[in-house]
Amino acid sequence: MKKRVVVLSGAGISAESGLETFRDSNGLWAKYRIEDVCTPEALRNNPGKVLDFYNMRRRQLLKVVPNDAHKALVELERHFTVDIVTQNVDDLHERAGSSSVLHLHGELFKCRSIKNPQLIVETKGDVNIGDLAPDGTQLRPHIVFFGEEVPELERGAKIVSLADIFIVVGTSLAVYPAAGLVNYVQSQVPCFLVDPSEVKPSYRMFEHIKKRASAGLPELCSLLISNF
Repeated sequence: MKKRVVVLSGAGISAESGLETFRDSNGLWAKYRIEDVCTPEALRNNPGKVLDFYNMRRRQLLKVVPNDAHKALVELERHFTVDIVTQNVDDLHERAGSSSVLHLHGELFKCRSIKNPQLIVETKGDVNIGDLAPDGTQLRPHIVFFGEEVPELERGAKIVSLADIFIVVGTSLAVYPAAGLVNYVQSQVPCFLVDPSEVKPSYRMFEHIKKRASAGLPELCSLLISNF
């Protein structure tokens, strides 16, 4: 049987494709207040502004393509069972060709009923006030807002617990509860971290590849293919 590689990916892997990130000093949160565009209260009080913000992000996503880091994970599937648990709301892993991707924080190209979280529709265009879900209620972004529960967290923890090899890429492990998934890795599992910055990944011992995702991840994948 193939060994199972589980990858926890974050904004850094998408940033190299040209997507702005929230936590960089010049990122999206430097231009928008979280309270105005990414909370349930913002959606209630100014839904038009929230919809416009995600329309802008959706348009940006349509202009970018997967990079070498995304492609390296696809190549890894030829040799391992690869499950990706991502904090990202873009579809770059899927567009690159990865077959098993769990989105913890939702997906930009999906919207859902404002009343029924299970009623989800796909959309790559703008969503405006008056655009309705099949149940007749306003569509909202299929995004986990600050202050909302992360419905896929339990499933993500289960996937991480099954890893034979665990990789963290493109995340500072500062976003909770997603960062807490590291704690579900079994004690004997080799762990790798690809990030150019100093990152403190909980109590786990990680082999740290201090490179950007598009350089470090292909390097790591080649190493794993050769040695495991």
